[in-house]
Amino acid sequence: MKKFLYQKQWSWKASGIALGLAFLLAVVVVKPIGVSTQFVIFDGMVWNLFSSDLVVEDDSAASGYASTNPYLNKSGGKYAKSIAKPLNYSFVFVLAMIAGGFLASRLQSDRQPGNRVAPEVWRNRFGHSSGKRYLVVFAGGVLVLFGSRLAGGCTSGHMMSGMMQTSLSGYLFAMGAFACAIPTAILMFRKGK
Repeated sequence: MKKFLYQKQWSWKASGIALGLAFLLAVVVVKPIGVSTQFVIFDGMVWNLFSSDLVVEDDSAASGYASTNPYLNKSGGKYAKSIAKPLNYSFVFVLAMIAGGFLASRLQSDRQPGNRVAPEVWRNRFGHSSGKRYLVVFAGGVLVLFGSRLAGGCTSGHMMSGMMQTSLSGYLFAMGAFACAIPTAILMFRKGK
């Protein structure tokens, strides 16, 4: 029974096909996937705990909610409504991604104690320090999130959902992401260092 609960890691091809089908299903059934906005929503939820006038009900707004913050008030108060009523598809989707990633990491059959924190390519180049790995991953995440909000969407929204819908901004975002990511990976993991 215990062996049945564990999964083998999928190949990159199988993972890519599954990801593409998941995005296609989401676009057809619900709406395009995009998650970086949910960080703004979460920030607004925390801010709203300390400032009761940040989000208020407003019958004149298209969403029925308004905010004193212009960014949260755009699109007829759409973000303000998400802050006031966070149990919506997008926010629950992000929570499910976190839970799913954690569950998948626990169920991976070829998981070994030595490679839990960092992949082999990282350990070969930078050592086994989990603190260093967490610091770099956190800093990278902050940079990606900052860039996502600057670009008006994340890799999920612009690259995956956007390219699937043949959006020019999706293709431009993908080119920019790879134009930065490939040289960065080459510099970080080049041999002889």
